[in-house]
Amino acid sequence: MEELGVKRRIVLVPVPAQGHVTPIMQLGKALYSKGFSITVVLTQYNRVSSSKDFSDFHFLTIPGSLTESDLKNLGPFKFLFKLNQFCEASFKQCIGQLLQEQGNDIACVVYDEYMYFSQAAVKEFQLPSVLFSTTSATAFVCRSVLSRVNAESFLLDMKDPKVSDKEFPGLHPLRYKDLPTSAFGPLESILKVYSETVNIRTASAVIINSTSCLESSSLAWLQKQLQVPVYPIGPLHIAASAPSSLLEEDRSCLEWLNKQKIGSVIYISLGSLALMETKDMLEMAWGLRNSNQPFLWVIRPGSIPGSEWTESLPEEFSRLVSERGYIVKWAPQIEVLRHPAVGGFWSHCGWNSTLESIGEGVPMICRPFTGDQKVNARYLERVWRIGVQLEGELDKGTVERAVERLIMDEGAEMRKRVINLKEKLQASVKSRGSSFSSLDNFVNSLKMMNFM
Repeated sequence: MEELGVKRRIVLVPVPAQGHVTPIMQLGKALYSKGFSITVVLTQYNRVSSSKDFSDFHFLTIPGSLTESDLKNLGPFKFLFKLNQFCEASFKQCIGQLLQEQGNDIACVVYDEYMYFSQAAVKEFQLPSVLFSTTSATAFVCRSVLSRVNAESFLLDMKDPKVSDKEFPGLHPLRYKDLPTSAFGPLESILKVYSETVNIRTASAVIINSTSCLESSSLAWLQKQLQVPVYPIGPLHIAASAPSSLLEEDRSCLEWLNKQKIGSVIYISLGSLALMETKDMLEMAWGLRNSNQPFLWVIRPGSIPGSEWTESLPEEFSRLVSERGYIVKWAPQIEVLRHPAVGGFWSHCGWNSTLESIGEGVPMICRPFTGDQKVNARYLERVWRIGVQLEGELDKGTVERAVERLIMDEGAEMRKRVINLKEKLQASVKSRGSSFSSLDNFVNSLKMMNFM
């Protein structure tokens, strides 16, 4: 491990949600390998276990922070607002205590953009801070643009079907309806959150889990607009693999995959937050069955409203999936995508899943649910041309056709394109690659303190 003369500490502040925890823990591993000590400051909700993978990290919990029942009662956006109000004072205490116990050895605080309460402590203790974005650079650009729109007129535009299908000025090929609005809260709340997240305040740099071979124009836009260094150092799951699943993975699916033909299986996983209605589940099951392709389907406990798992689904569902399907509660996703039997990934298009699918050379069926997933889905279909987007009401015919397009009709061309991107992603994190160099530049800036 590279030594730093005096070993210095980096404090990480993740959002307590799977899609945010995973990349920030990977970032921690990458920085630890460069000689930094890592302290992770957690809330009481969704704590990461200090497993063997992170045995060298120091974990602190912000006392009395919000719980899972608060999230259920408030919904994600109000929860985020309250979390930021609630944690500001107690995070200051945490940092003060850390400085007392460890001496003044904090090189910087790296906080998830949604944990902007971190800035108050950073300002008080005069510490360098870095904003970490777990979404694509393009989604960050969209949030920056949305934070400046007139909420009232934008709301009217979004409600008008003629406008929502039009391309948003300056964001080709994104339409109004592709912008990262959310199913989790009213538009006014979302725009308010975005104005907080894109305000970098006193942050001295921005780190993004992306790479220039995927998003060069969006990264250039951010570099110009933010006026601080922007470091694209992804994909972090390739650069610094670090298992940090908050749910237990069912590895039996790998044995099932071993029995399937090469490139034949559709893997379905809609992330850690999306909810599915029974009607949609049945249409999916019918379409998958009629496609005659085997499928591995992750159905997360709690993802069907009013049901613990699948017990509320009609018998018809069990009959349809039992012929060709295998159902699990959660899967070891990267191992599944890497398996030669997998020919396509039906995804909600969260940024981690998108990077993981491209990183394993697997084309996608895109069914975004909310937020930046819609941005990613549009890019997968129209920019990188490695995905088929399912829009509007789900019906079995549409599902069957999407599977056929992915596995047979356009599948070969999509696979060529995605394998080309996979090679570029791998090259970017290798020595002298763009993301490898970007991480080195960030580490050097910390050593030199030339970004303060």
